[in-house]
Amino acid sequence: MAPFSIKYNLDTFRGDFFGGVTSMVVALPVSLGFGIASGMGAAAGLYGAIAVGFFASVFGGTRSQISGPTAPMTVAMSVIVTSHASTITEALAIVVLAGLFQILLGISRIGRLVVYTPYVVVSGFMSGIGFIVILMQSLPLFGSSSATGGPMGSARALPEAVNSINGNAFVIGLITLAVGFLWPKRFSRFAPGPLVALITGTMLGILWFTEAPVIGPIPVGLPTMQFALPSIGFVLYSLKPAIILAMLGSVDSLLTSLVADSLTGKRHNPDKELIGQGIGNMVAGFIGALPGAGATMGTVINIRSGGSTPVSGVVRALLLFGLVLGLGRFVEPIPLAALAGVLIKVGWDIIDWRMLVRVHRLRREHLVVLMVTLFLTVFVDLITAVAIGLIAGGMVHARGLEKLELDSVVSVPLLDTKLLEEDEMSNQDDLLSARAGMVALRGMLSVAASHKLVSVIGQDIIEHEVVIFDFSDTVYIDDSAAVVIGQLLEVAANSNTECIVAGLSNDVASILNSLDILEGIPSDRIVGTIKDARKVVREILEFSE
Repeated sequence: MAPFSIKYNLDTFRGDFFGGVTSMVVALPVSLGFGIASGMGAAAGLYGAIAVGFFASVFGGTRSQISGPTAPMTVAMSVIVTSHASTITEALAIVVLAGLFQILLGISRIGRLVVYTPYVVVSGFMSGIGFIVILMQSLPLFGSSSATGGPMGSARALPEAVNSINGNAFVIGLITLAVGFLWPKRFSRFAPGPLVALITGTMLGILWFTEAPVIGPIPVGLPTMQFALPSIGFVLYSLKPAIILAMLGSVDSLLTSLVADSLTGKRHNPDKELIGQGIGNMVAGFIGALPGAGATMGTVINIRSGGSTPVSGVVRALLLFGLVLGLGRFVEPIPLAALAGVLIKVGWDIIDWRMLVRVHRLRREHLVVLMVTLFLTVFVDLITAVAIGLIAGGMVHARGLEKLELDSVVSVPLLDTKLLEEDEMSNQDDLLSARAGMVALRGMLSVAASHKLVSVIGQDIIEHEVVIFDFSDTVYIDDSAAVVIGQLLEVAANSNTECIVAGLSNDVASILNSLDILEGIPSDRIVGTIKDARKVVREILEFSE
């Protein structure tokens, strides 16, 4: 599959250009802030947005993804700077090593596992991100500076921001927000709503409401090589923080890729995405930049503004590069309130309203997973939310499989007359009670249902003198199910019930034999077909031919 095969034309480039411009303006203050928060400096955040954004777009596997410094990566990097490295050079060595690990994860094709993320987890994650964006941008909307401590820090600072409201900023923010919501969709082909709203808010700040806080000075100058070859001892010491940073960046990026897929209807290449992110982070480590990952907010802004190919990410990175070369004076006058108005509209669009307005129709288990993921995203952190959401989603899925798999297990009495060939039966009526039974394990059997098999099937086994275990229609069993089949054989042995195994495929036999499940079954009782099994039953029950 060629993930980026597309008929590229002027309309596509227009969308990519507007997406790159809008996401660049939005990423600028965020990158500067993340650089300061990490302890590496504002310039490091800006360089990270350029390096990771460019190389992840060129070599990554998600068409419209925007990459750069993110909150989880910034927090992890601040810990590395303060706790795992005595100098910035050592911290950058950990970044380079983390990027290398991401490349190895992509080469090993581990990234494809992300496709098993349930939609309710993605929906809860998206909605949580949307609420966080709205909450955190409420402060600059009122003219206050951003608060530390994430969304909860913003919530605690909100009452004070309302009491000390900056009227100029608030008017700019409201008008910007109104333009974002009211801009007709039919005009978006020529000028996307977020960009029009941002230009409107900026002009208001320059011409009339001049007392509103603005972006302000931007670091200028090219980055310099800051990487030095570390000692073997430090490499060994840094393996743990590097692996954590690599895993965090990988999860962060792949979750953003899922969000992009849900918005565009496209499918990303997870392994290629990890390779692209790894290359970007290695370059970031070489030039003294903050590491990054797929940025959900920037990606959604890019898509909503028309970006549809990797070109939008390249445009964004080149525009940021132009700023460090001296073009920053053109964005310094942008009011933070105008930026907040754009972001609040973006946050509103990120929220999965289609799912939230239908929560009353969801199954209880899926509702719980969605709400747990949403609330943990807002009140704890993104990675914890997704981890718990995946665990809860997996448990719900296992519960559904349990019923499906148990329904495919058949335990029936095998009437004595059925042991005779049809021509042997004549007009005889079998007046005897069933002495033989059959357990047919059909389809797949996994840990989801295996723990209930003993209680469900065990009693049937005890009630018969002979039981056939029919694996003719068994497609797959896992280790847990194999162990439980061994427990069923033990139940039969303890109740003096003879066992016959029929229809084993090579794969099923391999799993059972690897755990010595069939060790107590005589070789003449392991047969190929049900017909052969019935002959053995006749011999056991001493039927005459």
